[in-house]
Amino acid sequence: MHKKPKNHNKNWSQEEIQELKMLAEGNTPTRIIGMKLQRTEDSIRSKVFDENISLKPTNQSPYNKRPK
Repeated sequence: MHKKPKNHNKNWSQEEIQELKMLAEGNTPTRIIGMKLQRTEDSIRSKVFDENISLKPTNQSPYNKRPK
């Protein structure tokens, strides 16, 4: 059985939301964000949806087209 994170069922603070935004903008993987904020991946995904934050990588070319 998995151990519950420290912040399990706790409300998000404004500082945590700001850190989440920063990490998401830096293309940090969801699992790493969860470890840093001591939240589950599901919790991270739920919060980014609520806050309208994108987890999609921003530094990749669309449709795998790379400059030649």
